[in-house]
Amino acid sequence: MESLDRFDRDILDIVQRNCQLTAEAIAEEVGLSTSAVQRRLKRLREDGVIKAEIAVVDRKATGTPMVFIVGMEIERDNYDALAKFRVWAEKQEHIQQVYYVTGAVDLIAIVTARDVEHYDDIAAMIMAENPQIRRMHTNVVLRDVKLGLFVPLADGGNTDR
Repeated sequence: MESLDRFDRDILDIVQRNCQLTAEAIAEEVGLSTSAVQRRLKRLREDGVIKAEIAVVDRKATGTPMVFIVGMEIERDNYDALAKFRVWAEKQEHIQQVYYVTGAVDLIAIVTARDVEHYDDIAAMIMAENPQIRRMHTNVVLRDVKLGLFVPLADGGNTDR
């Protein structure tokens, strides 16, 4: 993978904010030709720098408004527990994100649900399908304060846009 230059960083900054912009619009903003922007975008996708281009959907509009932050403890002597859980969690649509962390818990998961009862069903399924998880600690999100996956781009990222 090539290192990112100023143009790559500027392009990434733009497409993170609006991935529907045309290469022409991006080219005008960064000062490159349309074909140069298209080549760079293609390379960034192929190199895996751009992982996905998605629509961010309002959870409330879809009937799945609740978010739960779940800390999970896994068995210490079960070395393949993390790998097993990762493979299983990839297939679960309501598990949005999973982080392997340090501290009081081993995993933090972001889980969406219709309501508390639905979350209870999801939590029961997590425990039933993953006996390597010893305990779950759940926090209910009362309100989104900030939501996003924007990655700041050091050495060239413009935070004034």
